[in-house]
Amino acid sequence: MSLAGTPDIPAPARAFDAMAEGFDGRFGSWLSVAAQRRVVRAALAKAFPSGARLLEVGGGTGEDAIWLLERGRRVLLTDASPSMVRVASAKFAGRFGAEARVAAAEALERLADQPAFDGAYSNFAALNCVSDLSVFGRGLAGLLRPGAPALLVVFGTCCPGEWLVEGLRRRSGAMFRRFARGDVPARLNKQDFTVRYHRSTDIARALAPWFRLQGRQGVGVFVPPSAAEPWISRHPSLLASLEAIDSVVSRPLAGLGDHVLYRFVRTEAEVDR
Repeated sequence: MSLAGTPDIPAPARAFDAMAEGFDGRFGSWLSVAAQRRVVRAALAKAFPSGARLLEVGGGTGEDAIWLLERGRRVLLTDASPSMVRVASAKFAGRFGAEARVAAAEALERLADQPAFDGAYSNFAALNCVSDLSVFGRGLAGLLRPGAPALLVVFGTCCPGEWLVEGLRRRSGAMFRRFARGDVPARLNKQDFTVRYHRSTDIARALAPWFRLQGRQGVGVFVPPSAAEPWISRHPSLLASLEAIDSVVSRPLAGLGDHVLYRFVRTEAEVDR
C-alpha cells in the first residue's frame, strides 16, 4: 500500500472513507448484493485467465480482489479513499500478487510506474462518482496492453426494480432519479457529493478511441437493488427465483438492470501525453 503524497480526498471518497471500517459489516450480509456480485464475478472469471495481472478501479475494501486472488489472478486495487485502501491492504497481508494504492479513477496517471496490465475492472458503480469518463478512459488506456479487456459495472439508467421499491416506500423523488442528466446531488454519511448516471452511448464515446465496446449485461434486472434490503434478504427463496430469471434475461434486457456490466477491449490507439 502507498499512502505517501495522497492528494486532497475527492468528495465522494470522503463519504466512503468515513464508513470503510464498517463497510463489509453493513453490506456484506445483504443477499441482493451477493446475488449481483455473483454475476459480476462469473464475468470476471471468464474474461481474465489465471495468472492475469489486473487493475481494479474503485476497489473499496477488496472483496472482489480477494476472490480473484484466490483463483490465481494478481490484482492492484486502487481507490480514492485512503481508509478503504487501508482495509483492503489488511486483507491482502501475506497474499502473493496483491497490492492496494490510493488513486482516484480520474488520476490513474499516478500509476505510470506500473508495467502494462492484462486487464481492468470496476464494480458496483464506482465510476458513477466520475463526471468526466474521458479523463478516466485516457488514464486507463495508458495502463493496459492492446487487446486487454476492461469490465466496467455502472448504475443502469432505467431500473424498474428501483421504481417498484421506491414507489412502495413512497419515496417518489427517488423513483426516476436515474433519468437525470449531468451531475446529481447525493449525500452519504453527512457528506455531500455528486453522481452521474452514464448512458451507454456516453460511456462508449468517452472511452473512444482507446476502447471498443464488445457487449453489455444487466446486473440485477429482476434481482432488486439494495434499496430492497433488508426485506429481500428475509426471502431467500424468492431471491433465488429472481436470480434464476436474471440468468436468462440479463443480456436481452441489459438496459433494465440495477447495474450494467460493459465489456470493453483496449484498441491499438495510442495515448497522447
